[in-house]
Amino acid sequence: MKPYLPTACLALLIVYFGVQALTGQRGLLTGADRDAMLERRTAQLESLQEQRADLEVRALYLRTDNLSRDLLEERARVVLGFADPRDYVIRLDRNAVTAS
Repeated sequence: MKPYLPTACLALLIVYFGVQALTGQRGLLTGADRDAMLERRTAQLESLQEQRADLEVRALYLRTDNLSRDLLEERARVVLGFADPRDYVIRLDRNAVTAS
């Protein structure tokens, strides 16, 4: 039994690494999952970049050297909770918005 112990350990080690090479986190069989996640993350990155660009433009118009009256009025109404009588106000349930 003693002479076969190193061979058995080596065989188990080879089997372990073989299984990990196929089914592990970076294995050959999980390539489709990685590709799908990459596509989802790429779409998420593009969405965040668009949001950032929009916020940068809004911040630019709120600076004192080039202040936009329309944007300032819009932000004041949102912060203070006021609305013009001619405005259409659509109220959203915050719980429904965060759930979707």
